[in-house]
Amino acid sequence: MNPYCKSALHQIQVCIETLVKMIDQLEEKDLYVRPAPDKLSVGELLEHIALICEADWRISNEASQDDMEAYYLSVSYQDLTSIREGLLEHFESLCSNYQTLSEKALLTETTSHWGVIYTRYEWLLEIVAHMYHHRGQLHSMLVQCGKDPGLLLFE
Repeated sequence: MNPYCKSALHQIQVCIETLVKMIDQLEEKDLYVRPAPDKLSVGELLEHIALICEADWRISNEASQDDMEAYYLSVSYQDLTSIREGLLEHFESLCSNYQTLSEKALLTETTSHWGVIYTRYEWLLEIVAHMYHHRGQLHSMLVQCGKDPGLLLFE
């Protein structure tokens, strides 16, 4: 595997390990907490996070808007166990997918359904940023709700 991809995937793994620790501290009732009326609940945010590795992989392979809407409608995680399992399953799949890419494939540009053009390697970097962004959101939500997970967020 390309050493740069290996390093980027390691950073996603670090993010996921802390997410799992946060999930393990929650109770099912915490999924319904909504810190602000017009924002996602903890459960809705966790469900979104659990889908990122798979959804962003599909986007990086030029899935259409209709394809993505169908994908989002086809997956539903309603409890902590399914969220944790989905998060880990989609990360494993992302790792497998990137392991098979050649250098040429990594440097191939693809276009998202909204017009952004990145190489497949840049899409991987976007996934890293996307995961860390939402992990930070989740951490802030939990702190705001009095459920500080007390975790180091970086190695």
